[in-house]
Amino acid sequence: MVAPVTELHYLTASETSALLRAREISAAEVTQAHLDRIEAVNPQVNAIVTVTAERALDRARELDAGEWQGPLHGLPVAHKDLVSTKGVRTTFGSALFADHVPTVDDLIVRRVRDAGGVMIGKTNTPEFGTGSHTVNEVFGATRNPYDLTKSAGGSSGGAAAALAAGMTPLADGSDMGGSLRNPASFCNIVGLRPTPGRVPSKSTTAAWFTLGVSGPMARTVQDLALFLTAVAGPDPSSPLSIQEDPSVFGGSLETDVSRLRIAYSPSLGGLPVDGETARVTAQAAEAFRGLGATVEHADLNLTGADEAFRTYRAWWYAATYGDLEGVGENVRWNVEKGREVTGDDLARAEKLRTRLWHRVNGFFGTWDYLIAPVSQVPPFPVEDPYVRSVDGLQMPDYLAWMRSCYLISVLGVPALSVPCGFTETGLPVGVQIIGRPWDDLGVIKVGHAFERVTRAGSVRPSLCAPGR
Repeated sequence: MVAPVTELHYLTASETSALLRAREISAAEVTQAHLDRIEAVNPQVNAIVTVTAERALDRARELDAGEWQGPLHGLPVAHKDLVSTKGVRTTFGSALFADHVPTVDDLIVRRVRDAGGVMIGKTNTPEFGTGSHTVNEVFGATRNPYDLTKSAGGSSGGAAAALAAGMTPLADGSDMGGSLRNPASFCNIVGLRPTPGRVPSKSTTAAWFTLGVSGPMARTVQDLALFLTAVAGPDPSSPLSIQEDPSVFGGSLETDVSRLRIAYSPSLGGLPVDGETARVTAQAAEAFRGLGATVEHADLNLTGADEAFRTYRAWWYAATYGDLEGVGENVRWNVEKGREVTGDDLARAEKLRTRLWHRVNGFFGTWDYLIAPVSQVPPFPVEDPYVRSVDGLQMPDYLAWMRSCYLISVLGVPALSVPCGFTETGLPVGVQIIGRPWDDLGVIKVGHAFERVTRAGSVRPSLCAPGR
């Protein structure tokens, strides 16, 4: 049965692709349906900050008139406003670049277009992606579609909110300290922090830096895998790019979970976790047991991960943004921390991370996967700049509440945020599925099996604040 145009915005990307291939719907219809949805709900959410309506419709009509172009043929895609888009305003969430219009496309934009994707707009981000709360001086704050009084997370919060609200079926994001995973958890969608180099990007300042990665976001794991077939794969512009054919992500995601040994770490070794977040995350362990997997409480020794992350992050900020004047408070704080980093600090961070790497390999010699909270708290009030306390414990700075994500970033392993359930007040909570090095496909398959059991991701937002 062909879905009415008014319902196209909540079809999965895979369902839409099948209808497009059968010519039961057109790319122009799909694009218009999503543009209508943006017009209807984006003023409340503020997720897509630049809408490329005319350009998108022209592209869709071009695709309708031609041959099948690739795995994303006719599918709307939103790009994070950190990604340069030729001829389309790209602010990086910074007042310094409020009127910036790039003359070239970033690699991920070119790959999306080559695969048949239709750029529908740019999604909101904090300045230069700094922090897990999407707010900036140019566009303001992105609100959570499940409760407009709450944060959508960050730094890919605009992307996550747009997906949750039906404004786009696919969106890209980036992740250094949780920027793909945290907003996915807050907005009840799926986000993958891939192995560094899986989705390559060109850097002109730190090409071998592994903490920051690009990755896919979608409403289902199947759609995320579809997106990965288009944006993953080697490219000579990145020395880290993985030499593997991305078509492997386009096959069956079926897997026998009953044979797996899964470690469940409810606090990643002692981090404070909000009670409701802990309650919902515990349901993931029971769901995997219900699938027949062996699930036991086990903590990965993350000693040194915090120091290593903060040292490398600070160094990168100083190297990347140290020459800019007039940046916001969060960026300035990170740059100042970076200027304090010494050669001895970097040497110590490298030693700590090396020890971590060997412990990770040992851990995954025993366990197939690790599940843990994505974020230590559920979505917080949108007016708050960051989470100041978790489970009664005061946070020393704006980074500390993100540790459940950024401690994993240091490991260089794939980590997937998948919808897990909801708090008693209806706020989304995701679970983090973490795999051994380079096992992105395995993580995706396990996430697919989990998603099909819980079906938490199928719960749509009401798009109104409580009491309205």
